[in-house]
Amino acid sequence: MAGIYIHIPFCRRACHYCDFHFTTNLKNSDQVVEAILKEIELQKDYLDSESIGTIYFGGGTPSLLSTKDLNLILAQILRFHSVELNAEITLEANPEDLSIKKLKELKSIGVNRLSLGTQSFIDSELIWMNRMHTSAEAEAAIIQAQNLGFNNISIDLIFGLPDQTKNDWNFNLEKANSLNIQHISSYGLTIEKKTVLESRIRKGEQKLPDEKLAQQFLMMNMDFLPNHGFEHYETSNYAKDGFISKHNSSYWKGKSYLGIGPSAHSFNGKSRQWNLRSNAAYCTAILQDKPFFESELLSDTDRLNEQIMIGLRTIWGVQKVELEKIRLGAWNEVLAQAMAYQTGHFKFDSDKITLTKTGVLLTDKLTSELFF
Repeated sequence: MAGIYIHIPFCRRACHYCDFHFTTNLKNSDQVVEAILKEIELQKDYLDSESIGTIYFGGGTPSLLSTKDLNLILAQILRFHSVELNAEITLEANPEDLSIKKLKELKSIGVNRLSLGTQSFIDSELIWMNRMHTSAEAEAAIIQAQNLGFNNISIDLIFGLPDQTKNDWNFNLEKANSLNIQHISSYGLTIEKKTVLESRIRKGEQKLPDEKLAQQFLMMNMDFLPNHGFEHYETSNYAKDGFISKHNSSYWKGKSYLGIGPSAHSFNGKSRQWNLRSNAAYCTAILQDKPFFESELLSDTDRLNEQIMIGLRTIWGVQKVELEKIRLGAWNEVLAQAMAYQTGHFKFDSDKITLTKTGVLLTDKLTSELFF
C-alpha cells in the first residue's frame, strides 16, 4: 500500500512561526491546480502500480481550494491509480474555512478524515501566532464536523510559546480531550529561519522560548494523553484506538509515497525526489514539459540512517528485520552502539529498539548516536 500527498501552497495569512512553502496570493490557484493535474499524469508510474491506501491534502491550507478543484484532483488520482475502497482521505483545514456547506461538500467527494489547524484554544496564543480563527470558532468547527458525520478528526496543537505556562498547556489538553476527537498532533514550537518569529527574536523584540519548560510540556503530553485513551505512537502524535494516521504512518514505516505539487517530496524505497519550491517555476516547468524536480539515489548508509531516524520516533522502533534487509549485520552494530550508550533512554526487545519517556526528550541526540 502506497500513499499520495498533494501540496496546496496557499494560505490566507502567514503564521509567524511557519516556514512551510506557501503564498498568501491566491491569484494563480487555477494554474497550480492545472499543473497538479498534469503532474499526476506525468508521475503515474512512480509508485510502480502499487495500490493507493491513503491520500493526503496538505499545505498551506487545502481547505482554501474549492470543492470542485479538490474533486478534480481526486478524480485525476482515480484515473491513473488503483485507490483502495477504504482509502484514508485526509484534508488539512483551518477552522474558519469549515462552514456547514463546505463540510457537506467535502464529505460528498470522499474526504473521510479532517486535520484541523487548531494550534490553541486560548485566544491570546492564537493572536500571537497570527491565526485567523478564535478558540470558539475552532471548537465550533470540530462540533459541526462531528454533527455532520466526520468521526476521524485530528487537531494540531503547539506548545512552548514564549509566555505559555503549565496552566495554559494543561487547559489546551483538557479542552482537546473534552471534544472527543480521535487524534492529536502536538508540536513543540521551533524557530525557523526567514520567519517573522525568527526576525523578532534576532531583533530583540521577542524573547526566546524556554527549552526546559518546553520539555516539561512534552512530559505533560506523555502523561495526560495516554491517561485519557490516546496512544503515543510517534514523538508528536497521539491517537485513540483505531485512529492512528495511516498516511503519516506510511512515512514512519518507510513505505513508498508520491508527492504532488510545488515543494512536495516523494520516496520509493531507493530514491527521493523533491519538486521545485516556487509556484511559478513549478507551474512553468510542468506546463512546458521541463524538469520540475530533483532527485537523489540513497546509499545503503542513507537507508540505514533513515530507518534509525524514523524508527526511534515511533512505537514500532528501529526494527531488526528492516535493517537486515538493507545490510546483513547492521542490527548487531546498532544494538551494540545503543547498549554502549545505555543510560535508561533505550528499551530493548529481541527485534527492535525504542525510546523510554526520558529518551523521547532527547530523540535527536540519541538518533545521531546510532547513525552509521
